[in-house]
Amino acid sequence: MRTIRASEIGEYAYCRRAWGFRLQGRPSAHRARMAQGLQDHRRHGRRVWRAWLLRGLGYFLLLASLVLWATAWALRLAGG
Repeated sequence: MRTIRASEIGEYAYCRRAWGFRLQGRPSAHRARMAQGLQDHRRHGRRVWRAWLLRGLGYFLLLASLVLWATAWALRLAGG
């Protein structure tokens, strides 16, 4: 029994003929557009990854600044 992926269901819902042709091993007539779509998805993935890293860096810098502020405040109270 073959596992059906969610992308196959979407492909079938969009065009069951294309889905059937792909199962038969017939090449798509839209290879250039499909390659462009794959490239676009990869670029988007890199942007998402970069945004995730920048958000993490932002949280780290916020935490570091709070720790430094609390340390300075505690030293001021202890010395004063």
